[in-house]
Amino acid sequence: MSTETRAHGALPGDASRIHDIGYRSYDGPRLGRAYARRSLYVQSLKGAFGLGRSARSKVLPMLMLAVMCLVAAILVAVSMAAPGATKLVVKYTSYAVFLQAVIGLFVASQAPQSVSRDLRFRTVPLYFSRPIAHADYVLAKLAAMASAVFVLTGTPLLILYVGSLLAKFDFGDQTGWFAQGLVSVALLSVLFAALALVVAAVTPRRGFGVAAVIAVLTISYGAVSTVQAIAYSTGTEGAVAWFGLFSPITLIDGVQTAFLGATSAFPGGEGPGAALGVVYLFVVLALIAGSYAALLRRYRRVGL
Repeated sequence: MSTETRAHGALPGDASRIHDIGYRSYDGPRLGRAYARRSLYVQSLKGAFGLGRSARSKVLPMLMLAVMCLVAAILVAVSMAAPGATKLVVKYTSYAVFLQAVIGLFVASQAPQSVSRDLRFRTVPLYFSRPIAHADYVLAKLAAMASAVFVLTGTPLLILYVGSLLAKFDFGDQTGWFAQGLVSVALLSVLFAALALVVAAVTPRRGFGVAAVIAVLTISYGAVSTVQAIAYSTGTEGAVAWFGLFSPITLIDGVQTAFLGATSAFPGGEGPGAALGVVYLFVVLALIAGSYAALLRRYRRVGL
């Protein structure tokens, strides 16, 4: 319809026109849910390290990764400098426990960034307007966060392993211990990611999410370690291992002590045995499964 016709409010028959402006339906390839899920995973993983974001967003995650790697390099140098040394000064399975504060800070800063922005700006329903289900969103975010934590914790183990081979330590022993360490940090990565995302998804306010994740992952470890030390000093050593069930990092410590030949960081160095280790493993798996279910329920409500 012409501008002149609209201006005069008249619709004479000879002035009415239907114009073909070239609109047509999309008939190209449709990539579907798998592509959308994979794209969301890649974008979230890159975002955990500030890639594709502002320079300011890269500072903290890259600093945490640098700290983890620098400490590993120093430990390799110390091991190589020790006369007659035949192994590293730290076990692969102990590294993440010693640096759990750095890991906790990384997760606390990046988990809210992964999910809180979508909640705060109410963009979650837009994801579900495309061929992506609630489970796809949750799986992509959980896998991305777990992968980011695994990069953070696995990279320094690789540095330790390469350093041990350069120092000509026994190849078979180092390879076996390195594999045990990777299994340990893989389990830690999934547990930390699941718990942190659940806590972060509760509130769209990033500051509250950061504080809550720190409380769950780091402060809980301090509280449990204090209670364990008190129990050990008062002669109730049997309760030490049971108290370890109430903190994420002590749960990982207990599992790797029971099944991966690790040295426990519990007071007295006595971790759970095989029987109690099964309980530890069950609690870890239950927390991961429960966190996934809680996330799925959360996003089903948000996405309505």
